[in-house]
Amino acid sequence: MFRLALASMAVISPLQYGYAALHTRQAGGLTLLAVWIACQAAGALPALHLVRRRRLGVRPCLAAGAALTGLGLATAGLTSGLSPAALAGYAVLGGLGAGLVYGVCGEVVSSWYPERPAARVGLITGAFGYGAVPLLLWAGPFPAATGAAFLVTAAVATAVLATAARHLRLPPPLWWPQDVDPRSHALDAARLRTAPESAKQFGLAQALRTRTLPALAVMLVCAGAVSVLDVIVVAATGAWGAVALLVALNGAGRAVAMRACELYGRRRVLSAVFCALAAGQVLLAVAAQTAYERPGGTLLLWLGAIAAGLGGGAFYPLLAGLVRELFGAERATEIHAVVYSAKAVAGVMAAGLAYIALTAPGAALLAAAALAALPALATPRLRIPGLPATIPL
Repeated sequence: MFRLALASMAVISPLQYGYAALHTRQAGGLTLLAVWIACQAAGALPALHLVRRRRLGVRPCLAAGAALTGLGLATAGLTSGLSPAALAGYAVLGGLGAGLVYGVCGEVVSSWYPERPAARVGLITGAFGYGAVPLLLWAGPFPAATGAAFLVTAAVATAVLATAARHLRLPPPLWWPQDVDPRSHALDAARLRTAPESAKQFGLAQALRTRTLPALAVMLVCAGAVSVLDVIVVAATGAWGAVALLVALNGAGRAVAMRACELYGRRRVLSAVFCALAAGQVLLAVAAQTAYERPGGTLLLWLGAIAAGLGGGAFYPLLAGLVRELFGAERATEIHAVVYSAKAVAGVMAAGLAYIALTAPGAALLAAAALAALPALATPRLRIPGLPATIPL
């Protein structure tokens, strides 16, 4: 269950990070990427809702995701610029296919690992980051091979997702692993210090009426826009090693952050992640002028890529874990899907910042630093909904 979900996340990664690095300098590329992100974020929510309520099976969802993902990658390899084929094949259908895979794989893994759902889902979403690295190392230094690289990736993705559709399934209702004692897990003092329980089990409608849920969505919008912008900006310098490092850390940083939150708590780690993302923007802004004049980059460019990579992906699983901590475990997946759907707005913001960055990278990156700093300041103020304001957190 875990390995196939991990592989499925990895093969949809080129649709976002590969396309952002390789195609966004073409006319209409940023528009297509923004539409893809909106469709991917919107496609995860209805699929997750139907699968969680067992009105739709995992197999048909992943089979549809395999066909649509393969079509999206193939379209990215065969088209260039803003054309009807690229808009329909890559942006709309490819985005919906990636959303299906993302939502269903997250639900499957969190259901099979109820004792550590956030950590396990964080590991598979990490693959959504670093899965694009082979494509970038192949097509980045050799632009003529871009079309062939996307076509090969499409074939691999279709085969992997078809295999996952055949084998992945949900566990029985209320399933719990036999090797974990539920009482000891529930009363584990060390776990409760870093991940306190919610005041009650919130339903989706109840969560929407709180102030906390919109705050989490705004955090995701700010950080999500900056994360996509960094891939575009670093790719524009021609330093493909730095691009690959940025994307690899974007994925690997998620696993590191989930381990750190078990020791220090999600809010502290989330604040640190946002600070790293903001620091990466400042470093990239200082290095931007030199990097554009001398492809291959400077030390500041590489340091900026490291900081931006560590901060640019880790907030996704941390926010998912924070949803579980704030609103309870019973409906956490559906509530997080609503928060994740705000990524559609992040895609539009990232495209707008990228348009500015193509002519004034320093100004765009400083604006991105401010966007990343806002959630860093807001995270310590988050409160568990349902508790009186006089109770210290």
